[in-house]
Amino acid sequence: MEDIAVGTEKPEKKPKGSSEKVEKEKAPAAMPKRKDLPDNFKFIVRMVNTDINGELSVLLGLTRIRGIGLRAAQAVTKLTGIPPNTMIGSLDDAQIAKLEETVTGLVELVPSWMVNRQHDWESGDDMHLVGADVEIFRRDDINRMKMIRCYKGIRHEKGYKVRGQRTKSNGRTGLQVGVIRQKVAPGEAGEKKAEKKKE
Repeated sequence: MEDIAVGTEKPEKKPKGSSEKVEKEKAPAAMPKRKDLPDNFKFIVRMVNTDINGELSVLLGLTRIRGIGLRAAQAVTKLTGIPPNTMIGSLDDAQIAKLEETVTGLVELVPSWMVNRQHDWESGDDMHLVGADVEIFRRDDINRMKMIRCYKGIRHEKGYKVRGQRTKSNGRTGLQVGVIRQKVAPGEAGEKKAEKKKE
């Protein structure tokens, strides 16, 4: 007597946050293909150990490299002859190699006032640092200041502001930030008011 109609069985209820939902969230969304992009378009361009979004213009893409700002990026595009508004992902390998070569050899191609490290402390030469070199040289400079115990080095050691900013109202860290008041017991408050009136 077990007449069960086909398709009338109730599906098992799954709790919220089931594994299927999690799997859908984990799966990366496929990047929609744009019709206006060429077939050999590079969505990520690797230059000076930096990943650059290929949909950015050459001018903005170069600024993603550490040590290259807008002015330096404009100089690079003028020196290479590549139009600054073209997408960096649409360039061929030879043009990307030319850009990278110009970025790394920028100190020889631009005037001395344009480089980001003039009169280096050790060599005395003008240098233009890019990529990881910026952070390495910065860390070395701070360590040297700490080692020779100059004012800036001591401020760096203590974690205070280094460049003359005010510290009374700004840059306050720690557990208690704000005005600290004395705690008064509820009975004492009335007694103090009465004493003030008598005086």
